[in-house]
Amino acid sequence: MTTLVRAAKDTGRASVNVTRGVAANWSGVLALVLVGLVLLAVAFAPLLAPYDPLAQDVAARLQGPSVHHLLGTDSLGRDLLSRAIYGARIEMSVAIPAGLIALVLGLTIGVVAGYVGGATDRVLVVLMDSMQAFPAVILALALLSLLGPSQRNVVLVVAVGFTPAYARMARASVFVVREQPYIEAERSLGAGNLRILGMHVVPNVIAPLFILMAINVPVAVTIASGLSFLGLGVPPPQPSWGVMLSEAFDHVWDSPWPLLVPAFALVLTTLGFTLLGESLRDHLDPRLSGVRGVTRG
Repeated sequence: MTTLVRAAKDTGRASVNVTRGVAANWSGVLALVLVGLVLLAVAFAPLLAPYDPLAQDVAARLQGPSVHHLLGTDSLGRDLLSRAIYGARIEMSVAIPAGLIALVLGLTIGVVAGYVGGATDRVLVVLMDSMQAFPAVILALALLSLLGPSQRNVVLVVAVGFTPAYARMARASVFVVREQPYIEAERSLGAGNLRILGMHVVPNVIAPLFILMAINVPVAVTIASGLSFLGLGVPPPQPSWGVMLSEAFDHVWDSPWPLLVPAFALVLTTLGFTLLGESLRDHLDPRLSGVRGVTRG
């Protein structure tokens, strides 16, 4: 019990230190505020949304901001504020799982390639380079045309598109870690490969991958919204921001609010997570100042 309490205290101190480090400049503070607002919307959508996001009121269609509808209504009279709040849930339920799946897959591939080396490394590198040769959106369109539009398929497609970047970063980190003196000391003491990987290699290469994941969240949100806009992502009437944008274009001359609300939500979310990822990178590992070169745009 004492060990668990001590570990919890250490984790709490680390979280506080990271938060203070991120908030050390104005961009970090802005990132924390914007990301906090998005996470609040995700966690408390039923409490924050004034209406059911799917409830229609045709008599109140295409209204501007008012006391009853703070951000106006869409072409079916649905409350735009409620749909934007629930839309945050949908976008995060795509971006975060996709990032975690890509992290696990990329970590596994990168560790195997970097630690085993030889022919295994060459084959995996060729495979990852071949995947990364396709732009993420083109790859997503090709895969979704085969799998069909759904939220689950969007998660899988985005994860596949991100995996090569994680694998390449993990592989490069493994090359550095495996040559350290303590790895040789472990081998001389009879430690097996699984113990070395689990106790020393993975813990030392996984932190940069979490930074990359934070930077990739806005990219995933943008891709998911774009796919929904094209009709290949989350299907209507779910309040995905991409779905809201697609529906708004048909009535943009009647009322701009159905277009402005999801666009504004998308801009603020991508800005917040981009600034957060860069602030985490600068605080935790300044050596990764060029990490944007390995993200999938």
